[in-house]
Amino acid sequence: MLMSGSASLYEKRKGVYPKAVDGFYRRLKWAIMAVTLAIYWGTPWLRWDRGPYAPDQAVLVDLAHRRFYMFAIEIWPQEFYYVAGLLIMAGIGLFLVTSAVGRAWCGYACPQTVWTDLYQHVERFVDGDRNAQLRLAKAPWSAAKIARRIVKWSVWLGIAFVTGGAWIFYFADAPTLQREFWSGTAAWQAYATTFVLTATTFVLGGFMREQVCIYMCPWPRIQTAMLDEKSLVVTYKHWRGEKRGSLKKAEARPGAFGDCIDCNQCVAVCPTGIDIREGPQIGCITCALCIDACDKVMAQVGRPRGLIDYCTQDDAEAEQKGSEPRPVLKTLLRPRTIAYFAIWAGIGAAMLFALGARERLEISAQQDRNPIFVRLSDGAIRNAYTVKLRNMQARPRPMEVGLTGLPGGRIWTDAGSRENAAATVRTTVPADSVAKLRIFLTLPSGGPARQDFRFTVRAIDREGGSASEPARFERP
Repeated sequence: MLMSGSASLYEKRKGVYPKAVDGFYRRLKWAIMAVTLAIYWGTPWLRWDRGPYAPDQAVLVDLAHRRFYMFAIEIWPQEFYYVAGLLIMAGIGLFLVTSAVGRAWCGYACPQTVWTDLYQHVERFVDGDRNAQLRLAKAPWSAAKIARRIVKWSVWLGIAFVTGGAWIFYFADAPTLQREFWSGTAAWQAYATTFVLTATTFVLGGFMREQVCIYMCPWPRIQTAMLDEKSLVVTYKHWRGEKRGSLKKAEARPGAFGDCIDCNQCVAVCPTGIDIREGPQIGCITCALCIDACDKVMAQVGRPRGLIDYCTQDDAEAEQKGSEPRPVLKTLLRPRTIAYFAIWAGIGAAMLFALGARERLEISAQQDRNPIFVRLSDGAIRNAYTVKLRNMQARPRPMEVGLTGLPGGRIWTDAGSRENAAATVRTTVPADSVAKLRIFLTLPSGGPARQDFRFTVRAIDREGGSASEPARFERP
């Protein structure tokens, strides 16, 4: 039990104020940020012509009608295994990326990373770079400081609002929902979702930042199982950098110090505030900004780049012994990554094949159980069934329902009469919907008590297609 005045078990958070840096990895992060934000904010506004009977939004999660649209692909509720397959591919893709290049997802494309990076750029624009931010944080509250905070937080809040607002457009027609949202006629769920996502984006991206990566996210703990001695990770080459010493000391005592001049630029640019020179840490998201900072310093002091670099443990040990590092392609193409890629590609290929081969019509049949059968006046036996025809096309389709495995069977619907009974019945199923038919089936009384057969449905249009469903005919 802690007594009053005893030390706290929890370290107080130290503010992280990353310094701006330029270099290959910083420009790569800019490019990935631009692409990911453009995809997130722009996708709901893309149009895709599916005909007059289906929505024209390219990507739409239509909860009201239980549909998921993605360009030319339409997923019905009973086809949710396609969504499950995409989630499995995403998981295996994370394993593949992590085993190959460490936490590259965390460093470049994770939403928390992207929005935190965006917020930090806004902060630099308003408050200045690292040193100016540190001075402002320590300065007493004044009119100028309050004004800067209001401007910065207002821009953050605006970014958070358009972030939360963009999410709801994936679940309804974007232009229509936008008009309803601003006119106050949208569903309450739209306002509630926007509020929650605005608040979480504002807090997580603006104030919690690296705490989300270090404490809240489970992936840093899981990733250790994905990494091995052949994974490319951001590495400080201690054999080359130690013993650390300033440039003046190194010039005064040649050979007594390593290449690291202890400038702390790698720490200053880190978005999570770690020191990469202390080795692998849970806070490292492998964004590689420390590589840009260190390479710039090495160029200024006339020493070779790569003191901090992407490197595998095996290559680091070989380089320490004087060997040349292996080509990056050879590092990436190894049994583990090839196996992950084969599994990932195999699942994707199987899903594409299933999508291409699937029929866009279905039939299901349920026999009436009360009564199971009816004896008609001429002695024939009648069974009744509820047959559902599913049209998964964005246009009405004429269909013909028939029987197989039941010679002499005659059917009619409750819209007709026994005098019109035939081997088949025809109907038109509306676009993207299910039609329910009550079908009566008769056979002579002589025969087995139970007789299995199949209902069949055939699309009688240019595209064609067929499906069948097992059923049973009951006699006394």
